[in-house]
Amino acid sequence: MQLLSSPISMGGISALWACSYPQFMSSSTLHPMLNVAIKAARAAGAIINRAALDVEAVRISQKQVNDFVTEVDHASEQAIIENLLTAYPDHGILAEESGSQHGNPNADHIWIIDPLDGTTNFIHGFPVYCVSIALQVRGKLEQAVVYDPSRNDLFTATKGRGAFMNERRIRVSKRVRLDECLLSTGFPFRPEDDFDKYLRLMGDMMQRTAGLRRPGAAALDLAYVAAGFSDGFFEIGLQAWDMAAGALLVTEAGGLVGNFTGESNYIDQKECMAANPRIYAQMVPLLQKYSKFASAAEKNEVSEITKTLRLTPASEAK
Repeated sequence: MQLLSSPISMGGISALWACSYPQFMSSSTLHPMLNVAIKAARAAGAIINRAALDVEAVRISQKQVNDFVTEVDHASEQAIIENLLTAYPDHGILAEESGSQHGNPNADHIWIIDPLDGTTNFIHGFPVYCVSIALQVRGKLEQAVVYDPSRNDLFTATKGRGAFMNERRIRVSKRVRLDECLLSTGFPFRPEDDFDKYLRLMGDMMQRTAGLRRPGAAALDLAYVAAGFSDGFFEIGLQAWDMAAGALLVTEAGGLVGNFTGESNYIDQKECMAANPRIYAQMVPLLQKYSKFASAAEKNEVSEITKTLRLTPASEAK
């Protein structure tokens, strides 16, 4: 390879970056597994949109106080699983409603699914909810789809190929000062949540940012960080299906994702923080004191428990 004999201008660097990474993505250039995930997400989105036309007719039940599930969640999840396992019958499934009872739980390829993230919003007719599908291969996130059916916004990512919204490349925001940033988060809603801790956390962050928002769908919150619509995100009490797809979107858009101590092994630890690298570094000192993990041993214990649960059929885990 011939080396350039003169320095490259910033314009030249931008041009090289544009040549190296496509700014638009067509379906013909997508990874085959991502294409299947998109098909599954759109099938689920069609079910959700039909139900949204008469949301008061949707049957609703409670998993616990303030934690709802509807017949739409179940129908959406079934459509996703059928699409994925028809294409890849040897793959495993980890889904919010059915756990790992479908597919091969010991497979290298595990699809992580939230069929309707933002169920409470949906049943109230508040149009902030989405479908989230991620593919984990040997423990690493490789494919991601977050689909907002009410706006027909499709966020996609393949590891090493960038993140896209409606086939246009997206990047995290360029802000460098936390006090100029708009952050999204989640508020406590379960009886076992530590409300006093949340209030202290919110108080710390509200005084140091331009504003906090609580849209109510973590996967979409992360997609918005990836697209630069918001500058960062943090939340406690999340599950793998809430974070997986959105996390890959953020990292492929140039951001960082981790737990409240800034470490990358967040997926099993029920706490998540995401932002561009400069803002991420400013969030860690503020959030780390609210992390529920005081030691590496406790983090490892949670990871081992989660692995065991994933290998246990849903019928046995109850």
